[in-house]
Amino acid sequence: MHIDVMTQPARRVDVARLAGDAAGAGFSGLVFTEMSQPPWLSIAAAHDAAPELDLATGIAVAFPRSPMVTAQTAWELAEATGGRFRLGLGSQVRAHIERRYGVEFDPPVKRLRDYVLAVRACWAGFRGEKLAHEGAFYRLSLLPAMGLPRRHDHEDLKLDIAAVGRAMVRAAGEVADGIHVHPFHSLAYLEQRLLPALAEGTTAGRTVADVHLIVPVFAVPGDTPEERAFTEGIARSQIAFYGSTKNYAYQFDDLGFTGTSTQLNDRLKAGDMAGMAALITDEMLEQFAVVCRWNELADRLVERYAGTAHRVVMYTAAADIARHPDHLGRWGEVARAVRAA
Repeated sequence: MHIDVMTQPARRVDVARLAGDAAGAGFSGLVFTEMSQPPWLSIAAAHDAAPELDLATGIAVAFPRSPMVTAQTAWELAEATGGRFRLGLGSQVRAHIERRYGVEFDPPVKRLRDYVLAVRACWAGFRGEKLAHEGAFYRLSLLPAMGLPRRHDHEDLKLDIAAVGRAMVRAAGEVADGIHVHPFHSLAYLEQRLLPALAEGTTAGRTVADVHLIVPVFAVPGDTPEERAFTEGIARSQIAFYGSTKNYAYQFDDLGFTGTSTQLNDRLKAGDMAGMAALITDEMLEQFAVVCRWNELADRLVERYAGTAHRVVMYTAAADIARHPDHLGRWGEVARAVRAA
């Protein structure tokens, strides 16, 4: 099982520093989210600093970009990283797609499924096949010689999508190489919802094992409550924020925490962020995060995710290392132990 660090695009010097630290500590790779800026330049900077790392988007927002532009960018990064780049795409949420990016959102599952097939059609075109994608949302048929990117030795690109609900998970089983699991998850969700939906979606001779699960984890390590305080604060705040989304209410309800999502949403509307985090009890934290001593974390990750996850991604590690540089060695011990196991 691989173990990565989740991070955001940033200044090249900062990305390079994190990449060097992660590689030196023994992590497998970096996963870049797309928040305030696109991830592409940060991925290039990370590769320049630590060419041994695997690099992925987790995720890049699909709908504001044409499938051709995404396919070209990924093709170029695959060459530049020596085949160590993995493209992760997601639909984002309606408000951002329609009001921040100004493009269409509905219907997100069918649209993203078609988008994935369109990107794959572009890649096939780059390899010399005729470009002929006729989907419900994307129609691509023109690829003149002047538009062909350079061929290279790393043309078998992997494409993953973010999936939470049953319909999107099933779509991933049909057309994606992997799933970026939502960081707000419990083992019950993985076992009772995601994996059964994935089994329904896998077709054409594929099995659940053929679809890699890339799983962000709220890791809260520390030998004392004080040492855990920073990452615990991140975990409580993010669980509260994600849990306030009404479509994710079942994450709490399935575990017996009925009504929690509504309470969180009420406090979100009131602007009470501290009150939201306070609603996340220790019992909830144990379900949605891994809280333990440093020397227990690797075993807990392996116990929880081995056999299910292809990669686990440390959600809190980058922020913790930035705040506590002396923790880098402890994170490295965890990374090396997980990879060895």
